[in-house]
Amino acid sequence: MASTHSLETPDGTLYYEVRGQGPVLVLTGAPMGAGEFAPVADLLARDRTVLTHDPRGISRSPLNDPEQDSTPELRADDVAALLDALGADSADVLGTSGGAVTALALAQRHPDRVRTAVAHEPPLMELLPDAAEQRAATEELIATYHREGLFAARERFAANAGFPRRGSGEAPAEEPSEQMLADSTRFYVHELRHTTGYVPDTGALKAGPVRVVVGLGADSGPLLTSRTCAALADLLGTAPVTFPGGHGGFTDDPEGFAAVLRDVLDRP
Repeated sequence: MASTHSLETPDGTLYYEVRGQGPVLVLTGAPMGAGEFAPVADLLARDRTVLTHDPRGISRSPLNDPEQDSTPELRADDVAALLDALGADSADVLGTSGGAVTALALAQRHPDRVRTAVAHEPPLMELLPDAAEQRAATEELIATYHREGLFAARERFAANAGFPRRGSGEAPAEEPSEQMLADSTRFYVHELRHTTGYVPDTGALKAGPVRVVVGLGADSGPLLTSRTCAALADLLGTAPVTFPGGHGGFTDDPEGFAAVLRDVLDRP
């Protein structure tokens, strides 16, 4: 059973949930919030204190200034503030997608607060040989959202990322809720550019005290993140660890995902 909390920060409010007892483990996404982590968080809370949260500006974590951009650095500082609120000196961190970029920024900015940082499918486009092309694709995706709205942007996002696209015979998606539109605006307008444009200092990460693990979904071969994972792992001098499922493996197979994560965190 999760306990729910809110933390007032200088620029807004952070909603977070806490489960279990034991060593602290943070599960973080971007723009994904706490809700999607619930099944795997429940499993991991059997022997850990698991903290999940809605990242800044998303869902139950409103900002005082809705036009403020969400950068990996700001999100990393938020996680450090949540650890302070929990009274935790340090934690293991699993970040997925944009949250994986948050985890890397946290390991750089607050290395004394992180034991192991697992970066599961970080969309680090600047590490790719075709970074300029990927940057242009991101800008066009943002422009599509402004020009044509959420569903057109989703289609372009899926095409860019390598996800399956909705077939011409499929029914159109249901009308988005007000919260979904607000969160989508945060993602496309205020978050995406900063997340995909982040460049980790891999030299500092290699030399630092944090153990950094790159996670890749077993079914993510067709995705752009399979390339970014390979690029990051190569720069760190490691090999990616395979997790069950694809980009959302923690929801596809929570038990399998939790088992692999436990194995990674229990290694010396």
